[in-house]
Amino acid sequence: MSEERNEEIEAAVEAAAGTEAAPPAAGTPALELDDVGKRFGSVVALRDISLHVDPGTVTCVLGDNGAGKSTLIKILSGVHKPTSGEFRVDGLAVEFSSPRDALARGIATVFQDLATVPLMSIWRNFFLGNEPVSGFRPLGLMAVKEAQRMTKSALLEMGIDLRDTNQAIGTLSGGERQAVAIARAVHFGAKVLILDEPTSALGVRQSGIVLKYILAAREQGVAVVFITHNPHHAFMVGDRFYLLNRGRMIASFVRGKVELEDLIQAMAGGAELESLAHEISSIRA
Repeated sequence: MSEERNEEIEAAVEAAAGTEAAPPAAGTPALELDDVGKRFGSVVALRDISLHVDPGTVTCVLGDNGAGKSTLIKILSGVHKPTSGEFRVDGLAVEFSSPRDALARGIATVFQDLATVPLMSIWRNFFLGNEPVSGFRPLGLMAVKEAQRMTKSALLEMGIDLRDTNQAIGTLSGGERQAVAIARAVHFGAKVLILDEPTSALGVRQSGIVLKYILAAREQGVAVVFITHNPHHAFMVGDRFYLLNRGRMIASFVRGKVELEDLIQAMAGGAELESLAHEISSIRA
C-alpha cells in the first residue's frame, strides 16, 4: 500500500474521531420528555407529558391501571414514536425506530416477563444473544468458563451472591430473577434502566430484594425509571415522583418535600379516598 494511501486513511480516521459526539455537560438529564403526546387514531393515550430523569437517581412514575404507564414505557424504550413533543437523551433530541435504537443509546428496559428462558442456566440468560466466544467470532466456540466467571463477577458487583450460575434461572425466586435482569442491564452498559412494575407480582421479602438492587443500580450512576402503582415501594427508593392519571401528568414531587401520605392522596384523588374510607368504616360499623 502506498504512503499516500496510508496518509489518506490516517486523515479519514482523524476526521471520524473529530466528529464523535461530545459528552453531555454536567447536570444534563439522562432522559427528558417535553410535552410528549401519543395518539392511536382518535384515542389519546398520553397528553403533554413532561419529565426528566437525572443520572444516579431513581425516578418513579406512579399510576393505576389505565393511567398510561404502558404507553409511556413503550415510548421510552423505542416501541412507539411520540405523536407530539420532544424526546431528548443526554440533551439531544432523538427519534427511535425500534427498541434496538433505544438500547444503542443506553436505554435498557426490564419488562414484567423479564425476557428470560426459565429452563436455561443463569449465565446463559445473562449473556442471551451476547455470548463471549473464543477465536474468530463467526466460527469461534462459546467461551463457557469465561461467561460463567463474568456472570458471577457482574452479579457480585451488584451484591448478588448466587451459589451456582449453572442452575436454571427458573429455579430462582421472582425477586432474584428481577435482580439478575437488573444486573444484566447494568453490565451491558445501560445508562437509563426502565423497570416495568418489577414488584407487582412479588411478596414482601422478594419486593425488598428488588428495591435493594434498584438502589444498587442507582449507586453505580444509572438513571433508574421505576414504573409502579405501589406508592409504598416508590417512596422507599424514589428521588423524584411523577403521577399519571388517564394519560396526563397530574403531579410531581421531589424527595424531602413529600410524604407517603401525599403520594397516596394524589394517586387516589384525595376526596375520593376520604369518601371510600368513610364508606368502608360505615360498613364495618
